[in-house]
Amino acid sequence: MPWDQLIIGLPDFVILSVKDVGHLEIRARYDGKPTCHHCQGQLLRKKARFERRVRHVSFGDKLTELIVEGFKFLCKACGRYFHQRFPGILPRRRASEPFRRQVSRQHHEGLTQKTLATKMHLGSATVERWYQDFVRLEHLKTFGAPCPIILGIDEHFFTRKKGYATTFVDLRKNKVFDVQIGRSKKALRGYLEKLKGRERVKVVVMDLSETYRSIAREFFPNAKIVADRFHVVRLVNHHFLAAWKQFDPEGRQDRGLLSLMRRHAWNLKEDQPAKLKSYFARFPALEAIYEFKQELVSLLLVKHRTKKQCSTLVRLFLSLKQQLRSSPIPSLETLGQSIHDWQEEIVRMWRFTKTNSITEGLHNKMEMITRRAYGMRNFENYRLRVRVHCGY
Repeated sequence: MPWDQLIIGLPDFVILSVKDVGHLEIRARYDGKPTCHHCQGQLLRKKARFERRVRHVSFGDKLTELIVEGFKFLCKACGRYFHQRFPGILPRRRASEPFRRQVSRQHHEGLTQKTLATKMHLGSATVERWYQDFVRLEHLKTFGAPCPIILGIDEHFFTRKKGYATTFVDLRKNKVFDVQIGRSKKALRGYLEKLKGRERVKVVVMDLSETYRSIAREFFPNAKIVADRFHVVRLVNHHFLAAWKQFDPEGRQDRGLLSLMRRHAWNLKEDQPAKLKSYFARFPALEAIYEFKQELVSLLLVKHRTKKQCSTLVRLFLSLKQQLRSSPIPSLETLGQSIHDWQEEIVRMWRFTKTNSITEGLHNKMEMITRRAYGMRNFENYRLRVRVHCGY
């Protein structure tokens, strides 16, 4: 590649001179073959001369102005007059496309509009307008991509006026596939019916949401539904704490004791089992419930098991589930019924180890996008930015 094109970053340009007048002033000539942009004809006649002065990519701390000489032509094929156009410099724009991409990329990587506006001698509104164009172009690169094979579905809050939005995540690539407003089947039906490649989805990971399970069964018919391990364990802990409250209503007010009861048995420090034992001496029935919860959680946390290994675990799981359903404690009975309703999705966790922890992490990143913009009201603008920042 010639040095002129390497420095300017545009094809068929030749540098004529470079001056430092507080900023770099690069005067260049375009040696490409001009064509009529109406009929693509090449039989042209020069009628007048003009100069294009545009902002160009900065070199270090030096701002750059690119000056290109052009001509007004008469096309002999179609009889129309037109001004010469140059690659990388769109009509009626005062900045080249490489410079617009440079500013947009720096804003995308974290520089604020105010900082860029001061550094590049631009207006904040100009930076925002260029960045929106950049986001649209980046979004088009992945527009129409088929559904991922392993799909995570979860909800997150958008605004008080528009409510919640649903996030679809590619759990193989750990990227956001798409975001849609609403979390009901009615709100998502129009989008899902038009979704390309729904039949190729093999696994759908979700929390214990009946709505999302109904959506997955209808719109992803070839997919296995897998419960998210974090939400299942959280459900167990929630009902266990409710059962604890029936035995000792004031025990949960002790934050140290609450921390011990919530913690997994294998994460207890040396002196903590003795503290729990002294507490359980006052409530023997509570100790039995605690040991049962630890056994159930240990079973739920099992990963990477073969089909043959799962057959043994299923028998233990069904036994624990039946004990919960026959429990005289209402909260534990409710837990048993919930596990019964989701038993197929729960036992699949032992085979399919993907979870929605990636989705929750992406939600944090999406929240930072909203905070950086001091809130967003236009959902389509929010969707484009999420797909560019968190997507492919």
